[in-house]
Amino acid sequence: MSSDRPQAEARSAFRHFEVLSTRWMDNDIYGHLNNVVYYSLFDTAVNRYLIEAGALDIHGGAVIGLVVETHCNFFGSLAFPQRIDAGIRVANQGRSSVRYEIGLFAEGQELCAARGHFVHVYVDRETRRPVQALPETYLQALRKLSA
Repeated sequence: MSSDRPQAEARSAFRHFEVLSTRWMDNDIYGHLNNVVYYSLFDTAVNRYLIEAGALDIHGGAVIGLVVETHCNFFGSLAFPQRIDAGIRVANQGRSSVRYEIGLFAEGQELCAARGHFVHVYVDRETRRPVQALPETYLQALRKLSA
């Protein structure tokens, strides 16, 4: 019998990794990262990658990404103090949108503790309207994350 239940994925399913640190304030009363922190880690991993790849200029770039959809499945706990390896891949790329998939791994673990996605729609910073096409710097960065 097959199951449609989401499953934890291995590190090999992701194209790039960003190392992130947890913070004391990330833990909730139950002693693990609060659910909202996972979404923040997703956003941090992708945006750090885009900044370091020279695609995203958060202060003056003409194109910015707005999150229009997000989702997370949890498979295990993460907590402070812990190093997290955030695996990133591009699952789908359109004219002005990208679906990023992210796996959060405890240091040294082969399977992710959480896996999720978010969709960026890339817009003109001033008009907030979707761009007609992603700039070449984005396309180059995204190619490295695509399977």
